[in-house]
Amino acid sequence: MSGSGACEGLPGAVRVVAGVSGSPGSLTALRRAAREAARRGGELWPVIAWELPGGEFHAARSSVPPPLRERCEQLAREELLDVLDTMFGAAGPGVPLHALIARGRPGQALVQIADRDTDVLVLGAGHRGRLHRLLSPSVSHYCLTHATCPVLAVPPSPLEAHLATVCRRNSWHLRLDAGQLTEREKPRGRVRDA
Repeated sequence: MSGSGACEGLPGAVRVVAGVSGSPGSLTALRRAAREAARRGGELWPVIAWELPGGEFHAARSSVPPPLRERCEQLAREELLDVLDTMFGAAGPGVPLHALIARGRPGQALVQIADRDTDVLVLGAGHRGRLHRLLSPSVSHYCLTHATCPVLAVPPSPLEAHLATVCRRNSWHLRLDAGQLTEREKPRGRVRDA
């Protein structure tokens, strides 16, 4: 796994850069990025961005102890390794892999890394409510407006909305009905016994 300064790879190879956060949307995007890299004969570059608590502006104004900085980077590294292991296992993605940890805001880090005309930037474009959009800027929107390479915004899996509903009900301590989750469309017509 490389640091954010090592972005070389094979000369002339197509780099498919994928933003990784561990969210369901980023996992869907990572899988799509691996398929894109294989289809284009390129390399897969999963990137996780990390910031110090309070953000970079706060860190610049105060001295941040080196152990805190090292721990934040270590947590990002562990998260990225966990995501890669979950998605691809020991077999790997089937294409050359260059995993990166980048310090900084996710959108800015991804745009800086995916800086070649031949790069492709792949992001999850998850559903976001109004409150979330107000409190947290969209990484995909930032990348779509600032990237110099093509950007592929992968829509969320249809199951993601169901998962969000289950998580919301669970966080509110509401009764979960497994029948609602597994209910299939009823057959349209008569079913005859043989």
